[in-house]
Amino acid sequence: MPYLVLPLFLLVVLIAASLRIVKEYERGIVYTLGKYTSTRDAGLRLIIPFVQQMVLVDMRIRTEDIPSQDVISKDNVSVKVNAVVYYRVVDPAFAINRVEDFGQATSQLAQTTLRSVLGKHELDDMLSKRDQLNQDVQEILDNQTEGWGIKIANVEIKHVDIDPSMVRAIAKQAEAERERRAKIINAEGELQAAKQLDEAAAILAKRPETMQLRYLGTLGEFTNAKGSTIVLPMPMDLLQAITKDKKAA
Repeated sequence: MPYLVLPLFLLVVLIAASLRIVKEYERGIVYTLGKYTSTRDAGLRLIIPFVQQMVLVDMRIRTEDIPSQDVISKDNVSVKVNAVVYYRVVDPAFAINRVEDFGQATSQLAQTTLRSVLGKHELDDMLSKRDQLNQDVQEILDNQTEGWGIKIANVEIKHVDIDPSMVRAIAKQAEAERERRAKIINAEGELQAAKQLDEAAAILAKRPETMQLRYLGTLGEFTNAKGSTIVLPMPMDLLQAITKDKKAA
């Protein structure tokens, strides 16, 4: 019986070396004599010791912070922009066999793509159209990483930092823009008022009796006003009538 102990021990060691546990969120890439042969799903998997090797790949969504990038906008404003990229492996064989380090490759590609996309837009777009810029960066990254077995789930621009001197210049520009709009609104109001007065004058010229009614209404306003001295305007038609009477006399 002692001579069976060593073979049994070797058999147990061989079986232990042959078993691999693949978790639910992982996939196992199997190489046979250095050549890719299969992808194993989750569960207890068996490989041939010393002949086959298994590399586990995490299939969960990964988060990659993009460090601050110096970007020159289309209107020549220097800003610092950082973002975060969410991605996951959809084809573990491609991710392992086609890229040496798919995480590092995705990070570097995201940095260059972020600078390239934002450099084509003005500062106002970076601040007000962030959702559209996120989508543009995501689409470009997704197209370029598709051959690596990587799916870009989302891209979010976190901060757009502007130099303090540019902040003051932008504040002055915004103030000037508000003043310009206020002047335009005031001019439009005066134009509308002038048009209304012109229309009212045309109507009163056609109907003299309307002018008399307006005159009487003005007298009523003066009567209700406080004060001891009231100056009343003399209607032009009354003045003309008095002048005619004097000439006739």
